[in-house]
Amino acid sequence: MAKSTRKNGRATQTASRPRVIESSRADNGNGHVKQIDQATSARLPVLKTYKIYIGGKFPRTESGRYYLLKDAKGKPLANICLCSRKDFRDAVVAARAAQSSWAGKSAYNRGQILYRIAEMLEGRAAQFVDELTQTGLATSVAKAEVERSIDRVLYYAGWADKYQQVFSSVNPVSSSHFNFSLLEPTGVVSILAPEENGLIGLVSTIMPAIVGGNTCIALASTSKPLAAVTLTEVLATSDLPGGVVNLLTGQRSELLDHFASHMDVNATIYCGRDASELATVRTKSALNVKRAISYDRQDWMSDAAQSPYFILGTQEVKTTWHPVGI
Repeated sequence: MAKSTRKNGRATQTASRPRVIESSRADNGNGHVKQIDQATSARLPVLKTYKIYIGGKFPRTESGRYYLLKDAKGKPLANICLCSRKDFRDAVVAARAAQSSWAGKSAYNRGQILYRIAEMLEGRAAQFVDELTQTGLATSVAKAEVERSIDRVLYYAGWADKYQQVFSSVNPVSSSHFNFSLLEPTGVVSILAPEENGLIGLVSTIMPAIVGGNTCIALASTSKPLAAVTLTEVLATSDLPGGVVNLLTGQRSELLDHFASHMDVNATIYCGRDASELATVRTKSALNVKRAISYDRQDWMSDAAQSPYFILGTQEVKTTWHPVGI
């Protein structure tokens, strides 16, 4: 509203600043402009598109397909990539390229890198708890899962320079030879992670594979992928070389055959209780005589879900004969 003031004996009009109101065309056909106050209008949130992790980078899926992840109440949470066979093939190439250099690192170095992963997980624990609660877990349960996941990484970091001493041996023979048995990594491992866990199941299958010098391609849980993809952000900033761990998201039914049948994969880890899926994994793995490992456990939080024998599952035994006296 305008008000009058006097300056040098003269009256002047000073207009008050008008309120700025955004406007848009009303859909009433009469050409009038409908006034909309943006302060009271509802804001549409920007949903994050969680990318996959291949070779230390975060590309979008080659297929260009996504699925909308929702919470228990039907509220949209994020867009998740639906990976294809081409994505898996790219991940295998990255894993194979990284395998020899990763296996060539000292056991102490690999242990230090895993310890760094645990440090980074600890620093982002609140984010992991939040993402697990979004997918349906109670806050207390989510916190316990995150803490157990951190402890599990530390557990395998401690075994990095010890499992060789436990499982290797000097073998008694009747001839004049020294006979040694040592462990070597299998190579590239594909992992079908547990579907019912968002984080602890994935950590419990990836860590024993890579601590022994293997590289891997893992498929995250379809219903709880948020924490799994965030885990790759931790891996990318924790001194782990690119290609050692590669993570895909999508439907297990679409990727199961490729995980088990690829000719440059040396072992496949299947987590689940579906008899038909397990039969497919074992049949397809026989094509190049890759090792097929299955875990049907559901309680990945227990101490029974961690053991140096999980490391042994993706190791090959190399025996050397050395003549005595020559």
